[in-house]
Amino acid sequence: MNGTVIARPGTLEKALKLNLAHRVYGTFAEIGAGQEIADWFFRAGGASGTVAKTMSAYDMTFSDEIYGKSARYVSRQRMVSMLDHEYQIVLDRLGEQRGEKTTFFALADTVRAKGYRDTNEECHAWMGLRFQTEPQGPPNDIQLHVRLLDATNARQAEALGILGVNLLYGAYLLRDHLPTFLLSLMDELSRWRVEIDMVDFSGPAFEGPTFQDRLVALELVRSDLADAALFGANGEIWQASDILYKRPVLLNRGSFDPITRVNLDMLEQGRQAFRNDFGEEADTHIEILEITMHNLLCHKDCAMEYDNFLARASVLQSLGKNVLISKYAEFHRLSHFFARHTREPIGIILGLPLFEELFNERWYVDLEGGLMEAFGRLFRNQVRLYVYPAGDPMTGQIRTARQSRVTKEQRHLLDYLFETGCVQEIPTGVDGQIFQTSADVRQMIQCGDERWRSLVPPVVLQTSPWGAL
Repeated sequence: MNGTVIARPGTLEKALKLNLAHRVYGTFAEIGAGQEIADWFFRAGGASGTVAKTMSAYDMTFSDEIYGKSARYVSRQRMVSMLDHEYQIVLDRLGEQRGEKTTFFALADTVRAKGYRDTNEECHAWMGLRFQTEPQGPPNDIQLHVRLLDATNARQAEALGILGVNLLYGAYLLRDHLPTFLLSLMDELSRWRVEIDMVDFSGPAFEGPTFQDRLVALELVRSDLADAALFGANGEIWQASDILYKRPVLLNRGSFDPITRVNLDMLEQGRQAFRNDFGEEADTHIEILEITMHNLLCHKDCAMEYDNFLARASVLQSLGKNVLISKYAEFHRLSHFFARHTREPIGIILGLPLFEELFNERWYVDLEGGLMEAFGRLFRNQVRLYVYPAGDPMTGQIRTARQSRVTKEQRHLLDYLFETGCVQEIPTGVDGQIFQTSADVRQMIQCGDERWRSLVPPVVLQTSPWGAL
């Protein structure tokens, strides 16, 4: 191809191409924003080649009668119920008649679009596609969550319709290459209109390593389809709004390359400080270790970075930790991400060097209010920073958060943050190990210095590539 970029057809052309293929046939079930996906196939012409049925069980009673009751109507659970029901009907009613020559599908979405009397609730949708890749073949699923960012209901509905066409077209014609497929979901859309923050693939069409959950999550963030991706200790991709809903959050930001005994002590002491702050309110909190992919976004060939990240993630998961991949370099953006999903307390654990970097005004040149605006955004909800001390190998001294190296003018701001309780210091660290960072340990590994083995938890030695060195 000599690097030539082939333009993909527009939305109407995609719908027409599928209509005229006469091999892709199924049901569209859409709740919450009209029949926006199916409408493209009718407008394109020849819809009888693709559309077996369209429906919208908009009334809750009707919806419950068809799909069963659900705790939340705009949820993955509801979307999966819709897929189960609609796909089985297609097979039951059409399998004998045309199953030998047709690949069947069911496409379902449940949407919370902007309403007439709207509130501050987030506009979002769950969308799923169950489809065959060959006649009478087994089903495959693609499930995704999308945030709708347009200001009006009409624009949100339009974006949802375009996304649905892109999903069906990509599943049949572009699924062999993950980056191409993911980017095709945004054809004729932009990040100003939608954010796709979760995509999950399952079925025999996606059994190769390319569609491994964590690789998909990385690619979503690297390709700028999402700002962050969350997956649990069990390896499953999680949707943040479902997992974080009404839950306190305790976050530890770091590279974890590799995770060290100091990292674990930071988490333990931060957990205790969080509970001291919020008491019973913190009992249901979820702990998350966050790795920013900000630097990864600058690389074209990410194979080595992906391998490195997956090695770190595997160790964190083996420790029972949940992992957030984000592209947020700035803490106030990270804070905003969590505030989008929960109004409960948020605790952020970090080391002293990173805390001091928060006072570096070069991070805030894009904000009119500079550093003061950034701190205002960071602490506008129930956010606490728990700062772990740092050791200086040159002097042999240990510094705490109250000894932060900030300018004379910033010292007043630092004092204010302590007085209001927004920032709290963790006074002590792991004896003898606080002088060694993850970067130092990594350097020891590369230099063959065996001292590194005493600085990491046993799981690093047992289940990671570093343990074989």
